[in-house]
Amino acid sequence: MTTDKHLQAKDLDIEKEASLTSGSDAWHLQGVPDQGYPEYMITDGPYGLRKATGSDVYGSVPATCFPPTAGLASSWNPDLTYQVGQAMGEECIQEEVAVILGPGINIKRSPLGGRNFEYYSEDPVLAGHQAAGLVDGVQSKGVGTSLKHFAANNQETDRLRVSSDIDERTLREIYLPAFEYVVKHAKPWTIMCAYNKLNGVYGSENRWLLTDVLRGEWGYQGLVMSDWGAVHDRAAALRAGLNLEMPPSASDHEVVEAVRAGNLDKDQLDRMAQGVLDLIEKAKPAMSQKGYRYDVEAHDQVARQAAQESIVMLKNEDGVLPLAPGEKVALIGEFARTPRYQGGGSSHITPTKVTTALDSFKETGMDVDFVPGFTLDEAPQDQSLTDQAVKAAADADKVVLFLGLPEDAESEGFDRTDIDLPTKQLDLLRAVSQVNDQVVVVLSNGSVVSVVDWLPQAKAVLESWLLGQAGGQAVVDILTGGANPSGRLPETIPVRLEDNPSITSFPGEEGHSRYGEGIYVGYRYYDTFNKPVAFPFGFGLSYSTFEISNVRVEKTGPNAVRVDLTVTNTSGIDGAETVQVYVAPCASKVGRPSHELKSFAKVFLKAGESQEISLDLDERDFAYWSTAMNEWHVEAGTYGIEVGTSSRDLVSKLDVDLDGDGLFVRLNSNSTMEEWREDQVGGPIMKSHVEGGKVPLPNDPNTAKLFDSMPLASVITLSGGDGNSVVADMITDYQKAIEQQGLTGASRGSE
Repeated sequence: MTTDKHLQAKDLDIEKEASLTSGSDAWHLQGVPDQGYPEYMITDGPYGLRKATGSDVYGSVPATCFPPTAGLASSWNPDLTYQVGQAMGEECIQEEVAVILGPGINIKRSPLGGRNFEYYSEDPVLAGHQAAGLVDGVQSKGVGTSLKHFAANNQETDRLRVSSDIDERTLREIYLPAFEYVVKHAKPWTIMCAYNKLNGVYGSENRWLLTDVLRGEWGYQGLVMSDWGAVHDRAAALRAGLNLEMPPSASDHEVVEAVRAGNLDKDQLDRMAQGVLDLIEKAKPAMSQKGYRYDVEAHDQVARQAAQESIVMLKNEDGVLPLAPGEKVALIGEFARTPRYQGGGSSHITPTKVTTALDSFKETGMDVDFVPGFTLDEAPQDQSLTDQAVKAAADADKVVLFLGLPEDAESEGFDRTDIDLPTKQLDLLRAVSQVNDQVVVVLSNGSVVSVVDWLPQAKAVLESWLLGQAGGQAVVDILTGGANPSGRLPETIPVRLEDNPSITSFPGEEGHSRYGEGIYVGYRYYDTFNKPVAFPFGFGLSYSTFEISNVRVEKTGPNAVRVDLTVTNTSGIDGAETVQVYVAPCASKVGRPSHELKSFAKVFLKAGESQEISLDLDERDFAYWSTAMNEWHVEAGTYGIEVGTSSRDLVSKLDVDLDGDGLFVRLNSNSTMEEWREDQVGGPIMKSHVEGGKVPLPNDPNTAKLFDSMPLASVITLSGGDGNSVVADMITDYQKAIEQQGLTGASRGSE
């Protein structure tokens, strides 16, 4: 917060204040150097520092390329993302970067999203916890982060103009909670608004989003900046709560003119400009560490550990993995020699080094025969490459086949049109598996790919996503047993693209993307409607085996619960299990998913070791967003506490009765007959009026059912009574009753 000893924006002239709310160039803040406020640099970096050099879009100083977010999300380990964040912060100090622009936490609404490799999950709880770890890690070094893209930036198609049309309940339950969690728990120094519109209003001009929700409800104290080029009206953006336009657009005069014309309050300009000064002040200690140098090799080791934990083992039939010493291995696939280790676009990093799987295999001393198998372009398959691969496979004990998406298949700037692997790669897999059935497939991709059709041709499958610069070592660590796979899927792998609930409206049309699936995103849809999936959310195998036992549930408050359990490594191999806790709703007046992830813990255990863990669930974990009450609401009832290792591998379900929060929607003149009958206060009142003959109601059951959904006044009128007069009397009795029962003020609904 601002203190009197710091420079106050209100003491500057309007022209200088206006300049503070726009950068000095594409990568620097506007400061007040003559008063001790430097023009610090801010630059890209969701999964590593991309400090731009010159005008080359991809030119940047060398920095550690950690696993892109899709991979890091699979670790289900906020402690690990904290370590990655710390390393990123240290690299920022060396390069004198005050704010690194990340992490991105937009929900993976569709597997087609071109930027999914930069985002965490289809689930806001996992996304929020993972991102909070990274933010905490970076900012522990005195360097700022920029949580992005706020909000509902879930596609690349027409992203600079499209309106994400989303009802408020869906926003509150799916697309905003990850941001809310990070804001409240990690306090990011900055937040970046999205390019797109939200329900017709540009993110940079959305006062409800940037001020009412972000600052008013969540208590955010930091700075809000634009995505690059996302500002369309400087004055409108400042009024909405946007502190900083990036890059500058030579439009400071518009701000000055707006203040002088009375179209922008001077006090609002003061607040927005002060946010920039406060950010500079906060960055001064770290930016004053001249000559600081980070440990390049230590950071590469962090990247290697992160990559190991990012790998998800989807299949390991007959224990084909890990590879055994002395086995002859055919290493097939150009990705083994030319790894795809990061995504395309503004996050593209110049790594300090890159290790390939081919080089890493050579270091193991194993008997490995490499053939490229295919090219990474769209050229037709060269038959000679297929022949080489088939011969190598026939001569080997086992085959490790690297498949994946070429770099031009997914990137910032466009969405995918399918989730299939290239045809020539699948043809190669088929040919290889016909001469050797001991095939291990290693996938390289930024978002999910279809696996069902070719899965029977592989004995084992590793989903390695994009693993960063140390990915080659990490993959070989897993393949050879040097590391134990512990990744879990942060998104469901569907059987077919057409099974995804967004398929009918993604990416939209004529400037609008309608989120018609509502709250049923990812596993919330697949599990609720019992849709077959290839692999469920949260799934992942290990070389170890585990048992979850002695699950207990204890109420710690009227609407709060503690889950205690024991996790045991039942194998002879050290490993990690990820315990997942889902909440199944009580019988509800609204549609709710069959269950939702609310807590998780990754537990590292020695062979044979057991550990007791406790996971707390608070009132919010049982709530849904009531549009009628405009509030989070916990209904009284019996909830299910599910414990498992994926959304479909549940080992325990225990019931718990919660009191509810007591909130209710007050009845009014427009309430339906059914709402009156089922209301705890209104029901007896309606019953007394019916028995007293004041409310003539239909006797025919079918007609009565038809009338249930009609306003009670209309029902009475249609039945021959004076509906408005009778309901007015009932409303009077109702208001007296809720006051007598002490319920006054509990309602969030309309009177």
